[in-house]
Amino acid sequence: MRQSIKTILLLALISYNTVLQAQDDLLGLLGEDKPKKEYIKAAFKSSRVINAHSMEFINPGTMDFRILHRFGNIDQGLKNFFGLDQASMRMGFDFGLRPNLMAGIGRSTFKKEVDAFIKYAPLRQSKGPGSFPVTVAFVGAVTVDGLPWADPTRQNYFTSRMAYYFSAIIGRKFNDAFTLQVTPTVVHKNLVQLQTDPNDVIGIGVGGRLKLNKRMAFTWDYTHVLDGLPTGYYNPLSVGLDIETGGHVFQLHVSNATGMNERAFITETTGQWGKGEIRMGFNLSRMFQLKKKKA
Repeated sequence: MRQSIKTILLLALISYNTVLQAQDDLLGLLGEDKPKKEYIKAAFKSSRVINAHSMEFINPGTMDFRILHRFGNIDQGLKNFFGLDQASMRMGFDFGLRPNLMAGIGRSTFKKEVDAFIKYAPLRQSKGPGSFPVTVAFVGAVTVDGLPWADPTRQNYFTSRMAYYFSAIIGRKFNDAFTLQVTPTVVHKNLVQLQTDPNDVIGIGVGGRLKLNKRMAFTWDYTHVLDGLPTGYYNPLSVGLDIETGGHVFQLHVSNATGMNERAFITETTGQWGKGEIRMGFNLSRMFQLKKKKA
């Protein structure tokens, strides 16, 4: 009888160990469900808010073909068909190099200007282990004025055509519906129009996005120039409506700025909202996959 009890206890112990081993094997197959760091995406639907750079980056291996179009002033009335008889545009190509690095080049009809930029984010908003609450990005760019020399009889230098701008973007996607960013910017011109005009213009921009539904969002960007804005120029304000249509993002907007890079719209906006000196326009963004995604 005692031997039988010992045998039963031994078999029970062996069975229990077998069950534990089987559970360990199953958990090993499933793997450990450890929390991972996730970067926040889709803060904006484009790498631009309207005029200004946004905290968003395009995916590596993709090219964003961008057309920015701005009509004439609405206040001109029927004689200029509320600005629709005039047009200013910028055509650009932006390239995603890394998840936090992109570069681009563009050409504007305004001053026949060519511009090139590079944007890098050392810190990106994320959640999970080692998360960070905001995205911090930096933009550096150069622009080249393509207009004929005002006085071709004097000695002119190519460097006089050049200007630069440097921006820091600090932004946060608060939830699926709302994103806000602040953008301090410095613009430097090698050559200014008047001797009394400063070479450096400093401004701080505010931009945001409010999602209205699955495919539409209200966007805005505004730059307040703190120092260096010559008389006759004003702070640029643009408001728009983003419409996502599958392969591209279409944006309708109204702005008092003609130029469509930071040098142009921060330092040379001549329109005033209060006087109706605003322009209707649209931005069109179309993505192309240049490099196959890794499986």
